[in-house]
Amino acid sequence: MADNQKLISKKKPTFPVSKLLAAFLKKHNRSSKISILYNDLLRFQGSVSVFDKNDDDTLWVRTYYSEWDREEIDRSLKKIYTILHSDGNESTIPFLNVDAIDYCTFGNSKPFRVKVRNILNDNFTYFYIKQADASRIYGLELEHILSPYTMNYLVYKDTLIEEHISGIPGDDFIRDILPNCSRSEKAQIAKEFVKFKERCFIRLLGDMRSYNYVITPIHDFDQIIYKIRAIDFDQQSFEGNLKVYNLQFLKENFKMVEMVSKRLQNSSIEQYKIEERSYIAKRMISSPDRIQHIVRCMKQDQISFPHHIERLKQDLISYVGDVEFKKCKNMGEILETILIFVKRNYLDISTKDLF
Repeated sequence: MADNQKLISKKKPTFPVSKLLAAFLKKHNRSSKISILYNDLLRFQGSVSVFDKNDDDTLWVRTYYSEWDREEIDRSLKKIYTILHSDGNESTIPFLNVDAIDYCTFGNSKPFRVKVRNILNDNFTYFYIKQADASRIYGLELEHILSPYTMNYLVYKDTLIEEHISGIPGDDFIRDILPNCSRSEKAQIAKEFVKFKERCFIRLLGDMRSYNYVITPIHDFDQIIYKIRAIDFDQQSFEGNLKVYNLQFLKENFKMVEMVSKRLQNSSIEQYKIEERSYIAKRMISSPDRIQHIVRCMKQDQISFPHHIERLKQDLISYVGDVEFKKCKNMGEILETILIFVKRNYLDISTKDLF
């Protein structure tokens, strides 16, 4: 098992949103003017640590603001909630309460997590406020297009708003729930892990360690179906080492990888990988304009370093055997080449129809 510190860069920079990407966001209703920015929330006067039910430090801190700031901030956050979850109608604002504003001291994005509660029924939800990062936005959009899941997010200037993705954190699930799953449940989870791994690998979403994805149980008649989805898109098309995009080389996923080898035959693993590639190809066919537009933006953008791009090209040539990667000048062109390869091989259509 490779050492993660050698695979993943210690610090990924924040890449600015280009004019082309901003135009994409506006065209596809991902851009909305909001009255509070990420930097405004950094004005908190103090904070206290947040602990989980086992009294372990969550690495989140609960912030508090001056009375004047808090009144203005609460009003703005409620407005953001209405924009994110409806049409921005302010008629529901009197029934909303901002219960908490937490700040994460761990990771690259250092997000704020906002808890909003409906005072009529005590239902609550979260959303996140982060610094806008071009590579992360590409990750969110590619997840929306190429995965089975829709992504709800907004961008305004240097601020990114993300909807909360519910589920059991992968590391918690592996530690507390997986050991008690039945044989059939483990086989089903293994299948989902293979498909999730393949999906991340193809669209170059890196660093999917167990705490960067969630597992969601879905009750279906007399059984529970487990689905796996990413929650962190910070490492979209940045690293140069191909292993960063392959979940099996991340030590936090060892128990999942071990379970796959025990519960699935090689023929089944290959079958599930082919199924996922075919699904991705079909999703591209169903949203041709959108995938073409976002890839064009990526091809004109700088979201990685030259030495990462060269390393990844060489790794992909060795892995796939396609010399087309030699021509790639940036991460956008590398991703386009991968997607063309997938569509050509799994939908049997002519290359001219791809992009």
